Amino acid sequence: MSSEPIPLSKALASFDALWSPRIVTRVNNYDVRIAKVEGEHIWHVHDDTDEFFLVLDGELHISLREPDGERTVLLPQGAVFTVPRGTEHKPYAPFGAAILMFEPTGTPTVGDRHDEIPAHVDSTTGHALTP
Repeated sequence: MSSEPIPLSKALASFDALWSPRIVTRVNNYDVRIAKVEGEHIWHVHDDTDEFFLVLDGELHISLREPDGERTVLLPQGAVFTVPRGTEHKPYAPFGAAILMFEPTGTPTVGDRHDEIPAHVDSTTGHALTP
């Protein structure tokens, strides 16, 4: 890990892949990841961990399947939201967004259980495949 400050704008400018988080630092046993997102991700669930989102730029929507039914939360720039462990969810960004996430090291982007993974996504990591 770097012993110097990490400008998030510079880290975000270093890649173009969508839905392919990059680890910028670690805190204890957690990865601090940034990602560029646009369009829809897949429905998935993390059985053993919450998932924290901070919107750095743009707007992120997260659809949730909860005991009382389905709902969508809207996260504008600067907003944070935590998806509780065991909650099926699907993030999407109709107009694109940059996000920061805290997750235990090794947490797959597609969770522990998920919908079918599109061909352009690595089924092991959940990261977008680059052509």
